[in-house]
Amino acid sequence: MTSPAAVPRRSRRPEWAGRNYVLLTASAIVTNLGTHGALIAAAFAVLESGGDGGDVGLVAAARTLPLVLFLLIGGAIADRLPRHRVMVAANALNCVSQAAFAFLVLTGDPQLWQMMLLTALCGAGQAFFNPAAEGMLLSSVSGEQANRAFALFRMAMHGAAIGGAALGGALIAAVGPGWVLAVDAAAFAFAGALRAFLDVSHIRPREPGGGMLSDLREGWREVVGRPWLWSIVAQFSVVVAVVGAAEAVYGPLVAEDELGGAAPWGLALAAFGVGTLGGALMMMRWKPRRLLLAGTLCVFPLALPSAALAVPLPVAGLAAVMFVSGVAIEVFGVSWMTALHQEIPEEKFSRVSAYDWFGSVAMLPLATAVAGPVEGVVGRGTALWGCAALVVLVTAAVLFVPDVRNLTRRTREVAKADAAALAVSADAEGATGRLG
Repeated sequence: MTSPAAVPRRSRRPEWAGRNYVLLTASAIVTNLGTHGALIAAAFAVLESGGDGGDVGLVAAARTLPLVLFLLIGGAIADRLPRHRVMVAANALNCVSQAAFAFLVLTGDPQLWQMMLLTALCGAGQAFFNPAAEGMLLSSVSGEQANRAFALFRMAMHGAAIGGAALGGALIAAVGPGWVLAVDAAAFAFAGALRAFLDVSHIRPREPGGGMLSDLREGWREVVGRPWLWSIVAQFSVVVAVVGAAEAVYGPLVAEDELGGAAPWGLALAAFGVGTLGGALMMMRWKPRRLLLAGTLCVFPLALPSAALAVPLPVAGLAAVMFVSGVAIEVFGVSWMTALHQEIPEEKFSRVSAYDWFGSVAMLPLATAVAGPVEGVVGRGTALWGCAALVVLVTAAVLFVPDVRNLTRRTREVAKADAAALAVSADAEGATGRLG
């Protein structure tokens, strides 16, 4: 008779959900619970200290400017050093900066320059964290189930954002923004502790190269050599800028003036989170054959929230629009990550991710900084309609790139065919060499 101890336990986790994947998912849940409330809290901390829309934009720009400046360096470092150490160090910086921000808000009258400085430190931490985290996630899954793994990760991440945004809005209304910022600092500390246990032994040690500039040039060649990659990064430099200005600056102002304050805006952002959750759940089953075509078509609905704020729609209508845009962007997000995982070599994940992030957020500091002055010149409604129009125009333009329309998901059968073709090519080259 076989003893119970001799019977191997069957893991409840799917094969593709290894230890690193579980740790990355758990830590992302923790940080999203804190961060999505803190983003709302920062805007209302500025307003409660006597600031206006222009000041909200300046604080938002202070967060994104160092993100832009240090992203490429962060990507190069993450492809040289163990990625989990870069992530933990960045989380530590975020924890300290958010704790100091919370202390200022809770104990006194924070000055604009102080809030800008602390959010800038938080943005610098994110510049090093984002490429390392994306490279770590891309290297933690393999095979045809990558689409499902990325969808589940994003579903968990955005599920936390639902609670974070809704709870953040409610807590701001109940106890003020300072405590929400303090919760975010604690979340960074706990998530950093989890990420310290990530295992990087499966990643090959990097060969000594020609220095950071050489690494950056190599990553740049990887980007510009792929039209689908650089064209979508260029598209999102505009999309992220205008959507960011609408949500970081105009959204809180519309909520304050037209919708009743922080709680309704938190509800609208939570509806977006519910949409991303639904979109990720859908992408766990749906595997579009033309990855980027399906994803790019789903960028068009990102124009809807700006239009809804321009009207403005009542809270229920705004929440419905945010839900639809959440579903749509998740289709793009999972398709994009699957394309990067499929097409980019592992040793270049973080550098390519850095160029992706850099291009996507490069215009965001300018957009958030000028959002207030633009509102003063043309009016809030006109500015929001302009945001919606730009999303539609640049998304339509990127569909003219053939690789965006034609990039195909690589199934096991396609991979075998590619390997066979490479083998035949290598044999032919060898024969040619011998004849020569």
